[in-house]
Amino acid sequence: MRPPAPVGAVAAASAGAARAVGDASVEAYPRIVATLIRVTGDWALAEDCAQEALAVALERWPADGVPANPGGWLLTVARNRALDVLRRATVERRKLHDLALLTPPDGQPEAAAPEDVVDDRLRLIFTCCHPALAIEARVALTLRTVCGVPTGDIARLLLVSESTMTRRLTRARTRIAQAGIPYRVPSGPALTERLPGVLAVLYLLFTRGYVVDGEPAFADEAVRLARLLDRLMPKQSEVAALLALFLFQHSRRDARRDAAGNLLTLERQDRARWDRAAIAEGLGALDRVRHDGPYAWQARIAACHATASSADATDWPAIARAYDALMGIRPSPVIALNRAVAHGYAYGPHAGLSLLDAAQAGGGLDGNPLAVAVRADLVARQGDRLWAAALFREAAAAVDSTVERRALLDRAAELTR
Repeated sequence: MRPPAPVGAVAAASAGAARAVGDASVEAYPRIVATLIRVTGDWALAEDCAQEALAVALERWPADGVPANPGGWLLTVARNRALDVLRRATVERRKLHDLALLTPPDGQPEAAAPEDVVDDRLRLIFTCCHPALAIEARVALTLRTVCGVPTGDIARLLLVSESTMTRRLTRARTRIAQAGIPYRVPSGPALTERLPGVLAVLYLLFTRGYVVDGEPAFADEAVRLARLLDRLMPKQSEVAALLALFLFQHSRRDARRDAAGNLLTLERQDRARWDRAAIAEGLGALDRVRHDGPYAWQARIAACHATASSADATDWPAIARAYDALMGIRPSPVIALNRAVAHGYAYGPHAGLSLLDAAQAGGGLDGNPLAVAVRADLVARQGDRLWAAALFREAAAAVDSTVERRALLDRAAELTR
């Protein structure tokens, strides 16, 4: 009889197995779900079987050891579970036959071929982000199915109850089935038409995580998905541009607040705390961009900030030109506001105020506290400190975020000391 393992060794094995399950689930879970959806056409079954495979791994791996191919092991368990369910439900022979074809001849877990992973993951992303679904449903379905985020966590991130989120996900899957939304990646003109919708979902995810009071998990998942999409579609410039934009912005996440939790503007951040590896990765992605789309111009703007050694070294004329180009292809009140900021730093506060007046003339910035804060900053740089302080206080009274309100009031206090 083999002697029992020391308690410390058992605990270490359990902890190591739990880590292995967590690591494998990041890549394996979406692949398993995508594969089973393709074969069975049943979203709920695919997710349930993937979850059960992870639960079995947590039970067995501490005692049996982590398999050489964790992802293949999980896929085998999930597939076998799906096969059992289909047998019991007496589903049509074709589905059973197709599923059986995935079983390796020797019964050993296998690694899916790279092209299968590419096809299934891309199909899943494009299906979750189909324009027939509401934007909130696309976000939720992407988080749940592509990222494997638990329903309860998604509910908390989107500020709804778990039961509401469960119903929302169910309706989205039902909509896919009833509308006959194809589980495939479009090609030709259809791909060009659909890709912006996919990128818009990722952009929304990132934005929700990057705002001051946002949930960082959103930004983390958006970066991960952008990396995945870039790997699967390396020739799509706007995909590379979106990844670069995310990386440049996300590189500053640890420097955006001081030790007391106060918000720090870009010029006051400690640039030594910026993530240089993320910036380098972003520059590599940006170097592959060959077209001047909206994400490309935003990425170039972010690159100017990310590569400046100091606030004074920022190439504001280049940023101003980029915003000019961006306004030409995707005009919006927010872009116009940022353009005013860029011109104010590049060519002086008077130039910025002129563009700000023009941006506000259309009414698109009415009630926007950020527009008031921008005017306060430009007025302060013109030398009217008292008026600027009053504007900062006006902006502070209109924002919802406590952190932003404190930052704006601090700026007002600095000007009146």
